[in-house]
Amino acid sequence: MTGNADEPFITAVKPLIDAMGGEMLPPDEAGADDVVLAWEGVDVVAVRLPQLADSLDHILAAMERKQGKPLADLDRKAKQEVVRILEARGAFSVRHGVETVAGALGVSRFTVYNYLNREKEG
Repeated sequence: MTGNADEPFITAVKPLIDAMGGEMLPPDEAGADDVVLAWEGVDVVAVRLPQLADSLDHILAAMERKQGKPLADLDRKAKQEVVRILEARGAFSVRHGVETVAGALGVSRFTVYNYLNREKEG
């Protein structure tokens, strides 16, 4: 998958692929739904993207790492900010997105909907 010339490219894209929860594969193992990345006209790596629900779990885990504590331990204002960010990233278009986020934040679905409505009004 990685020759010497390809190393800088792989090094450059790996953090993004990891953040998305993707998986890197040799280009010749790419499936129909995988994305093949080329560098200087040569296929270098295939990326297998996660299912949307898995992406939401990755996003929540990354937000928790960034906060340095469980999202459920955040104060109300910080939880509202998390909901705003997640809405901007499409988290609530995923099936069971509201339930998943509510569970991570330690609040009810009703509270998440209130945070979303508050954002739309303000």
